[in-house]
Amino acid sequence: MANTASARKRIRQTEKRTLRNRARKSRVRGFIRKVEQAIAGGDKSSAQDALKAAQPEMQRAATKGVFHANTVARKLSRLSARIKSLEAAAQA
Repeated sequence: MANTASARKRIRQTEKRTLRNRARKSRVRGFIRKVEQAIAGGDKSSAQDALKAAQPEMQRAATKGVFHANTVARKLSRLSARIKSLEAAAQA
């Protein structure tokens, strides 16, 4: 157990931050799941809409330090490439 007032405050701050970060990470995962479900369904327009909704949330998570910026960039790139491949598959 923390002995000093500053250590007790640190514990309180860490608990609040952990809850906030966990909620943000879960929210981002939910957005990604919606995009992946739309891709799996083969619906290009709904997949694009889902990605458009997910992108700001993912970028915000990177800004807040919940995810590394390169991780977010990689995930966005891969999702958009998969959506683009849906378009190619539909034309073929």
